Amino acid sequence: MDAHSEKYLCVGLGNPGSRYEYTRHNIGCRIIDQWRKSLGLQFSESHFKARSVKTILHYKTTFLLCPLTFMNLSGYSVDACAEYYNLPISNILVVHDDLDLPTGRIKATRNGGAGGHKGVRSIIEHLQDSHFPRIKIGIGRPRHGEMVEDFVLSSFYADEKPIIESVVSSAVDACEMFVSEGIERVMNSFNAENPTYKEVEP
Repeated sequence: MDAHSEKYLCVGLGNPGSRYEYTRHNIGCRIIDQWRKSLGLQFSESHFKARSVKTILHYKTTFLLCPLTFMNLSGYSVDACAEYYNLPISNILVVHDDLDLPTGRIKATRNGGAGGHKGVRSIIEHLQDSHFPRIKIGIGRPRHGEMVEDFVLSSFYADEKPIIESVVSSAVDACEMFVSEGIERVMNSFNAENPTYKEVEP
């Protein structure tokens, strides 16, 4: 096997534009963007209708990608990149928000359904496969009777923001662990004991 021939794609889901940058639905893209910054890399917007960058991590070619389509069209960018670079489905990591997890909870899975998430559903439809690993970030449920559609497109509550800062940092570590050691290692490290998670009183 040639050096750097093993390829990985790490995708952060969100919506394009500054108005969405710090919303709950953008936490996946925010994590990938923070990872990119910590590596001292710059995104390009020239391919796959996405912001993306290619680098070498742990001797593996790694692509960081945030789609510039809206959430429900995320699969276009992921499929275009995966097809262009001939990426195996097991090496595609999708990082996204999850309403069914408490705020601050990180949960890694090796595959699964869409769970009502339009971005994940789009990826499954385009790849025609659901066997890609995920890192799910808990955003909790509305406290004040907000509609779910409004809730996910709003910023975190004030008391959640310090937790989310910690979550972003921990999730970056989880993404890098995925590349270096695989999804099983991430699941063992982050699912059983989640140091960033702290119950928030409603």
